[in-house]
Amino acid sequence: AGAAPGTEGGVPGRDRMAQRLDRRRAAACAGCAVWQERLWRVPQRPGQGARRVVPATPTRLPEVLVIQPKVHGDARGFFTESWNQRDFNAAVGSEVTFVQDNHSRSARGVLRGLHYQVGQAQQGKLVRVLAGRVFDVAVDMRRSSPRLGQWVGVELDAEGHKQLWIPPGFAHGFLVLSETADFLYKTTDYYSPGDERALAWDDEHVGVEWPIGDIGMPELSGKDKVAGRWPDVTLFD
Repeated sequence: AGAAPGTEGGVPGRDRMAQRLDRRRAAACAGCAVWQERLWRVPQRPGQGARRVVPATPTRLPEVLVIQPKVHGDARGFFTESWNQRDFNAAVGSEVTFVQDNHSRSARGVLRGLHYQVGQAQQGKLVRVLAGRVFDVAVDMRRSSPRLGQWVGVELDAEGHKQLWIPPGFAHGFLVLSETADFLYKTTDYYSPGDERALAWDDEHVGVEWPIGDIGMPELSGKDKVAGRWPDVTLFD
């Protein structure tokens, strides 16, 4: 008996079908290679790689820095990266870890401060204004500092987006200049009532020049009314 057409024990035309399938697989494989190449070679986004360092300007107390985030604005409004761990560390030149965010709202003429924490609960603060305008103050409380007892004041408002970095070793406070102000600050340690200290806002030795204007007597908390005065205040080493 004659053998069946095609490969022995096979189906007629199977060789031709296999060749066509092989060609299709090869074409498909080449397509996959191109697709994989496109998938993995993602174009680098602008700003990726070497990042721009957020501008940080020393004040007359050099450790206290004015931070100016980049703000992108158009007719729709604005966008800003208000906090970036990597960029902030690069701006201040050290590794900083924040553990708590605080948000206060205060009326015009309210003065909060001058506050600080001692011992193991010392706090660095990164402060900014979300709404309104304040006069923000830092006082050097470090016994070893050549600027001990000196102060610096910076006006912060929502429109300018400026932030102030106040490292551990400084007292901090602010006076509200607008009708109301929303104030946000990040801290490097948790609130510790037992380690909290306060320096009187009008201490004569420090002599902060608050822009009181027609505000008159600032509105203070009960604790701030009895805050310590120089030299009977706790200092940092």
